Amino acid sequence: MYRIAIIGAGNMGGAVALGLKHSSGDIPLTVTAAHSETLEKYAALGIDTTLDNVSAAQGADVIILGVKPWIVQSVLSEIAPVLSGKVLLSLAAGIPVAQMAQWLSGTGVKAAYTVIPNLAAEVGESMTFASAIIGGEDDLVLSIFDRLGKTLIVDEKRMNAGMMLASCGTAFALRYARAAMEGGIELGLYPAEAKAAVYQTMKGAVELAMAHGTHPEAEIDRVTTPGGITIRGLNAMEEAGFTAAVIAGLKA
Repeated sequence: MYRIAIIGAGNMGGAVALGLKHSSGDIPLTVTAAHSETLEKYAALGIDTTLDNVSAAQGADVIILGVKPWIVQSVLSEIAPVLSGKVLLSLAAGIPVAQMAQWLSGTGVKAAYTVIPNLAAEVGESMTFASAIIGGEDDLVLSIFDRLGKTLIVDEKRMNAGMMLASCGTAFALRYARAAMEGGIELGLYPAEAKAAVYQTMKGAVELAMAHGTHPEAEIDRVTTPGGITIRGLNAMEEAGFTAAVIAGLKA
């Protein structure tokens, strides 16, 4: 069994830590942070914690780098002496593969990947994209992040698209939920009722389409009877620019 160190327990590193702990609890796991207060909730779950990045990395087989992109280089410099023979998985978005490879040059790292999960990793429902920096450990990456949802390994060119759909996509989907809730309240539902209805409807729609393996439009067609209220609503949304707005947001 491999041992994992998560360097940086911010939003994403913390979500991965909690997801791995809840997935089975059988992976030896250590989490670090800059402040001891950040580590309290992880320690309360029985996760090993430390403020010492080098010690955590030294004791691990797999190092998940959960720090912000602008401090990746400094943290890599800090742990470089203990990277030899280990697998590094960076959660930092927007750093080119060539740049990461340069920073890792001479460390003797066994393999390295950029890995972009989303916050649903915390509840085992992430859509994760991964791209090799120094490859050869695809199966290991899948074995870790498939515990947290679904994982696709793609080339660097497709990573940005994956990040927009899956990582940023969490916010985009929830912005739709907020808008739908506001509409439901305007139509007469209480806020708690609108929230419950929107969340369950979104969950049910996704489960239905995934169970059938269908294109979304196939399930939409089953709901839109000729002359009915659903097609009126869809057409009104399109007139307001719904599809164009979604695509513009992804491309922005």
